[in-house]
This record gives sequence, structure tokens and C-alpha cells, in this order.
Amino acid sequence: MNFKEMIDNMSPEVYGRLKQAIELGKWPNGVKLTPEQIEICMQAVITYDYTNKSEEQRVGYIDRTVHKGCDSKTETLELDTIKWVDDSDQSK
Repeated sequence: MNFKEMIDNMSPEVYGRLKQAIELGKWPNGVKLTPEQIEICMQAVITYDYTNKSEEQRVGYIDRTVHKGCDSKTETLELDTIKWVDDSDQSK
């Protein structure tokens, strides 16, 4: 079975366990995930999400719409200007 077939046959329960293993860094039996296992699990979770969920429900989704009540300056996300001051010449 190749990776794509595995994802196509993955149940929501298995998806949930893989996602939880990534979050905790260990398998349900307590054994720590190796870096390779983390990478493979992440690929599986992301691929499963892409295949089975809407964009808003996927892992890593960032809602880029403007929200009322956030610390945004205006509805258009106005940016602040930063002025850099070089004090290195004054210490001489």
C-alpha cells in the first residue's frame, strides 16, 4: 500500500490518534516519536486534511479576515512606522 492509498483508507479515529501523537510527541502507549515518525505523521495529517476537510477546518489554517475587537488599528490593518535610532555614535 502506498502513501496515497493509506490516506484514502485512513479512518477519522486513526487521523485523531496521529494528530494527538504529534501534539504530545509520543504514541498512546507512551513511546516517544522519532523525528522521522513526526515527519511522516505530519505529512499524513496534512494530506488527510487536504483530502477530507474544508480549508477552514485544516491544520494550520489562519483566518486572515479582519476581526472586530482585535488590536487592529483600523478595518484595513493600518501599519505603524518604526524609526530606528543609532546611538552608537553618541557613546564615543
